[in-house]
Amino acid sequence: MAMSIDDKLGVNKFNADMSWSHIDVDKQHPNKEEVRKVVLACPAHLYRLDDDGVTIKFNHEGCLECGTCRVVSGGKVVKKWEHPQGGKGIQFRKG
Repeated sequence: MAMSIDDKLGVNKFNADMSWSHIDVDKQHPNKEEVRKVVLACPAHLYRLDDDGVTIKFNHEGCLECGTCRVVSGGKVVKKWEHPQGGKGIQFRKG
């Protein structure tokens, strides 16, 4: 039986660096359309809008390291994106 995408993602292992985020986000970016692009583009749903509809909530711990947020943002909302430091980040278990 074929595994669903959610099943495949569920077997991945994350070794998050709780003291350092490899992504630096402008959580108060004034352009709502730019913020919306990043929120909608992240396949791991790590970007969310706060209840005020303006402030970004961001959690780097489940990052798939695909770089989509960096590309979509163009340096506006995502100010810095690097790969996690050695031994940290995601370990893919299924292709």
